[in-house]
Amino acid sequence: MKYSLRQLQVFIAVAHHQNVSRAAEELAMSQSAVSGALKDLERQFTIQLFDRVGKRLQINELGQRMRPRAEALLAQAGEFEQALQGHERGGDLTVGATLTIGNYLCVGLIEAFIAAAPESRVRLEVANTERIARKILDFKIDIGMIEGEWQHPDLDITPWQKDELVCFCAPKHPLANATDLDITALLSSRWILREMGSGTRQSFDRAFHGHLQKLNVVLELQHTEAIKRAVEAGIGISCLSRIALKDAFARGDLVELATPQLDLTRHFYLVLHRQKYRSSGISRWLEVCESNRR
Repeated sequence: MKYSLRQLQVFIAVAHHQNVSRAAEELAMSQSAVSGALKDLERQFTIQLFDRVGKRLQINELGQRMRPRAEALLAQAGEFEQALQGHERGGDLTVGATLTIGNYLCVGLIEAFIAAAPESRVRLEVANTERIARKILDFKIDIGMIEGEWQHPDLDITPWQKDELVCFCAPKHPLANATDLDITALLSSRWILREMGSGTRQSFDRAFHGHLQKLNVVLELQHTEAIKRAVEAGIGISCLSRIALKDAFARGDLVELATPQLDLTRHFYLVLHRQKYRSSGISRWLEVCESNRR
């Protein structure tokens, strides 16, 4: 075999950071050792995996094609090593989840995942739909759970479970006791919304298609709890997942608005890179998600 696993580790680390010094830091190697290992790999096969742009290394088309195979080989090698050592783990995992899923659903999923494989470790990264999708494409997370619709030829996107957005306000808001609100009443209100790029904002914009230019958006925030506090303070009305509002509705801190003219249903999705190696950890996570489908 003309290549080593160490060379593959170097290739993946440089592809991840596009920087030799940061790759060296991750691998606990000297910069010269990282550069040497990468050059040896390219020289052995008379190829070039990166384009040199100043001090940066930008992965090229060949490198992009080889990266998923290298990722898969390293993942399988890790599982094989654990099996040889006699304490095969259930599979470590990095999960990327959007805010509603990460804050309100993932704890239960992680609990079930670890119960089935106690030696496993899960790292959860919470961000909006756009960021999660881009990190999957860059192999920075293993599996994503998103609220928004996202299309890319390299992504395998599967509906997981249904969700519903709900418009809401503070108990003392003028619309709090209204029934069957029409578009005119909603357009006359001040709105506090999630930021562009989030799945919640995407679903909201779809529901208000044709009226977006007339919306009075006074705040755009990245966190659901911040939006709920702003609505409680009377700054405006908003729209979030019913999952995120359940407790606040029960306490009476917030009030659901009846909006029968709007279609606020949506799906949560599971997202994987099409060329990602399905490790034991990924397989176990998918099983847990399937058993917790609502």
